[in-house]
Amino acid sequence: MSSTPILVTGDRPTGRLHVGHLVGSLYNRIKFQDKYKCLFLVADLHMLTTHFDKVKEVEENTVQMVLDWLSVGMDPEKSVFYIQSQIPEISQLSTILNMLCSVQRSQRIPTLKEKIQDMGVGENYSVGLLGYPILMAADILMFKATKVPVGEDQLSHIEITRELARRFNFLYGEYFEEPEPIISEASRLVGTDGDRKMSKSLDNCIYLSDSEKDVEKRVRSMYTDPKRIRADIPGTVEGNPVFIYHDLFNPDTEEIDDLKQRYRTGNVGDVEVKKKLAKAINIKLEPFREKRAYYESRIDDVKSILHEGTQKAKEAAKNNMEGIIEKIGLYRP
Repeated sequence: MSSTPILVTGDRPTGRLHVGHLVGSLYNRIKFQDKYKCLFLVADLHMLTTHFDKVKEVEENTVQMVLDWLSVGMDPEKSVFYIQSQIPEISQLSTILNMLCSVQRSQRIPTLKEKIQDMGVGENYSVGLLGYPILMAADILMFKATKVPVGEDQLSHIEITRELARRFNFLYGEYFEEPEPIISEASRLVGTDGDRKMSKSLDNCIYLSDSEKDVEKRVRSMYTDPKRIRADIPGTVEGNPVFIYHDLFNPDTEEIDDLKQRYRTGNVGDVEVKKKLAKAINIKLEPFREKRAYYESRIDDVKSILHEGTQKAKEAAKNNMEGIIEKIGLYRP
């Protein structure tokens, strides 16, 4: 096996990706490709935990998501793109790990509580949702990954994965290394409506595939300082979504400083600030649009990338599962 560290991460195929994904994970993945052996999964089983009634959309969402991956520079020549549900060994390992994890331990995952709250289901959530931290652990351990990029809010997932690896090794003998988190420096990007995060379900996003006019429309409707009802009223820059986006997507720091100074003193209107922001975002997205259009005209090639990557992942998972079964000592006639 290669001495290059293995990294596993991915996305749920719930729709197109947005600029929050870009600053939160995609930029990092592009860098990781030259440093690690990267496996990028289409997490369709994870999607079922909250979108089990939308399976008809999975195929189209998968293609759209992979188009986004390719458009920003994720490279199937350097990495492996694969579909989670097509690797049965992941589900098999998840079942094994479920036996090693208590209900109470899974319930302590903060993001699980957040998902349940967002869904508004109270105690009436599925066993699958309760078990998604263990399925995530199986995603990681199945390929003996030692590097996992996460945000601060997902550190608990890596901790439970490390605990399960330790428990398996204690019971059955050393097999898994405990994976290490690579913490993303970018925090969650606030939504265009000022909500705590950009979310497809809230439709407060700017998508990577948005047209120039779509971006302009979304930026025009962005939440700003609610107390500033006229351009000559001094406004607040700190925590203002428009300026958060300027800092992230506008490379012209002199322009940003000028806009901030004039905004604080009531010498610039929201229209000008937003117009310049839309222009900066469109300049940032234009290369992605061009590359996306190239692959959109070659959808069969995109599907081949997924097929070939999934076959590679299957082979690795099958070999690793043989080792897992042997360690546990399950009967094989």
